[in-house]
Amino acid sequence: MSVFMDLNVLFSADRSRLQSLVETAAHLGFSTVAINYVFEPTTKKKQEVPSPVPISELIGHLPVVQGRSRPIKVLNRLTVVMSEASHFRPNATEYRAFDLLAIQPTTEKLFHTTCMLCDVDIICISVTEKLPFFFKRAPINGAIDRGVVFEVSYASALRDSTMRRYTIANAVCLMESCKGKNVIVSSAAEKALELRGPYDIINLGALFGLSDADSKEAVSSTCRAVLLHAETRKTASGIVYTRISQQDTLQDCVGSEAPAAKRPKPT
Repeated sequence: MSVFMDLNVLFSADRSRLQSLVETAAHLGFSTVAINYVFEPTTKKKQEVPSPVPISELIGHLPVVQGRSRPIKVLNRLTVVMSEASHFRPNATEYRAFDLLAIQPTTEKLFHTTCMLCDVDIICISVTEKLPFFFKRAPINGAIDRGVVFEVSYASALRDSTMRRYTIANAVCLMESCKGKNVIVSSAAEKALELRGPYDIINLGALFGLSDADSKEAVSSTCRAVLLHAETRKTASGIVYTRISQQDTLQDCVGSEAPAAKRPKPT
């Protein structure tokens, strides 16, 4: 039996709305959801990266997944909307508080940089407007080789006919370049009525240019691969961070002991 996931449920300060979202996701058969904190830096003023609210404070009682005997798993995710290269800070300590890390690049140059260099789990494709660039296979293949996935969300298509056209057009353009590989389909839902069941999403994948098998993987096995990638990324970055800290400490110690070593011995 497949394990279905929705890795993009938008954070809301309204606790009852968020509780309703999680309960509906569990009722539809999703075993895992990720609460998405969207961070869009601006050049006008310095903004702090939002801190995730503990799940126990957001949701009092985790509902049981439909057809299973276990409660739904809820994760925290950060999505950085990057309009300048400086908006994403590699190894920033603020990112460590989140289970998943995503970037939504807004230009072709930033998309290329994100695919080839940025250590993230998900690259978001904008679906609310026409993309200002075309997808090229070189950066997409680079992201696939690094285990990074691309995300297409569908909730915007339910709100407005214009955004529906953009969603389908941008998704089809992506699928033509990546051949349906390393793609997840999530909701980006703001309220419970915007959620759809896993098999409805699998059918929706046909409109995006996905095969039946790739559509099913986009809400199941590929999502599981994202979680594994996130665990590996956090472990690796933690090792790097620890090594850098140790090196700095050793250098400080050597620097403080160096003058003492040069002092003449007392006669």
